Amino acid sequence: MSVHLHWFLPTGGDGRTLVDRHAYTDGGITRNRNVSGVRAPDIDYLVQIAKAAEQLGFEAVLTPTGTWCEDAWLTTVALAQHTERLKFLVAFRPGVISPVLAAQMASTYQRITRGRLLLNVVTGGDSAEQRRFGDHLDHDRRYARTAEFLSVVRGVWSGRPYDFEGEHFHVEGGLTALPPDPLPEIFFGGSSEAAGPVAAEHADVYLTWGEPPWQVKEKIDWIRRLAEERGRTVRFGIRLHTISRDSAREAWATADRLLSDLDAETVAAAQELLGRSESVGQQRMLALHQGGALDRDRLEISPNLWAGVGLVRGGAGTALVGSHADVADRIEEYHDLGVEHFVLSGYPHLEEAYWFGEGVTPELAARGLLPSPPSSPLLGVPAANGRPASAPGGAPLLVPGGR
Repeated sequence: MSVHLHWFLPTGGDGRTLVDRHAYTDGGITRNRNVSGVRAPDIDYLVQIAKAAEQLGFEAVLTPTGTWCEDAWLTTVALAQHTERLKFLVAFRPGVISPVLAAQMASTYQRITRGRLLLNVVTGGDSAEQRRFGDHLDHDRRYARTAEFLSVVRGVWSGRPYDFEGEHFHVEGGLTALPPDPLPEIFFGGSSEAAGPVAAEHADVYLTWGEPPWQVKEKIDWIRRLAEERGRTVRFGIRLHTISRDSAREAWATADRLLSDLDAETVAAAQELLGRSESVGQQRMLALHQGGALDRDRLEISPNLWAGVGLVRGGAGTALVGSHADVADRIEEYHDLGVEHFVLSGYPHLEEAYWFGEGVTPELAARGLLPSPPSSPLLGVPAANGRPASAPGGAPLLVPGGR
């Protein structure tokens, strides 16, 4: 089983610090911080990241969904015109779009991009965020609706008229005249009891946030058992940040600089906001950093697994921190548990893509975890000349949405 490496498109903005223009204290309505080093998510910058990801051998890029992001469908189909092989893992919420329309959009997208679409179905864990889009269902009913949604999407992709009668959808003769070829793989995550059966029944890849290996193993065993009961096989992926450097000392120095930007008031405001989330996965992320202590020793919750990002960021809140070999070790450890897809990010996303692609990817290839090392545009150039300067990574404070 080879490792599949994916990167992230920061369509809500990028930055060099954990406190940036998305550091809200009231859910995102008032923007009350002026922080330097923030990059707007304009198309030119996103093209740079997409091209770098493709050049460095990443298979796909995850594009988030939510109030503070650009629309994932429109953004990525534009970026597809600037890339050749890169796939796009498009996050979207089933509660705000018709399943038949989503099936049709996916089909069109596959033809426009020549088969480069992957789908990340985000049920949604924050009722306030859902209500902004007109969705008023509670947590468990949202997952029930997601199950119906995916039943309709797959039914419509059959190329024959499809009828469906459920609690949330009633479809008569649903049809995608030209089904997508290939069918997009469906990535899906969720840590609640309501989420497990949906993943087991409908997901191609179950995606978890970056918890310690023993917790990830529990999730894998849980979903694998549910899928086997339904006669299905599900593959597994994990969502992580990375801070990888030529030495562990450099990597941890970058992590320490991120903490130096934070103060107790900022952390407390972020924790209060994130604590309102109904997402079980978000609550598990919050529990990892033990109440928001600005203490590196307490934030390294497992070897090379750092929970500092989650002090102020919703969604994925942990990072793999260390030398390139250290990070490769941890990826190999997760891989041994059954994780195949690694959806990674680092801040700023352009620089961190190069740190990982030029440092960790060759390590993984040497261990036989990648089919072959990607060709580098800097092949033959001394590392000191071709490598970007170290810069502190950061992450926006956002309520999770396909991130």
